[in-house]
Amino acid sequence: MTLESVTEKIKEKIAMAAGIDAKVKFDFKDDGVIFIDATQTPAEVSHEDLEADCTLKCSLDTFKGLMDGTQDPTMAFMMGKLKVDGSMGLAMKLNSIIED
Repeated sequence: MTLESVTEKIKEKIAMAAGIDAKVKFDFKDDGVIFIDATQTPAEVSHEDLEADCTLKCSLDTFKGLMDGTQDPTMAFMMGKLKVDGSMGLAMKLNSIIED
């Protein structure tokens, strides 16, 4: 799964999500970042590395597992595969949006 394909899936999911009203960043290290500004309608999704209210850091493979349900987000967090900087409450909200 490429950064572009993940970005397209995120765009679809965030368009259907309501009530986030925050800036979120997914940091895939050397593979790039996805930045979501959901403080505006429609939410803006880009690859800019900007300040966010919540940043989730993981590999693209781990994120793919989170999206398709093969990786439990709580276990990924406890095993150190997923790191959260910023609002943990927002990260929990994102979990329900990311999963299929």
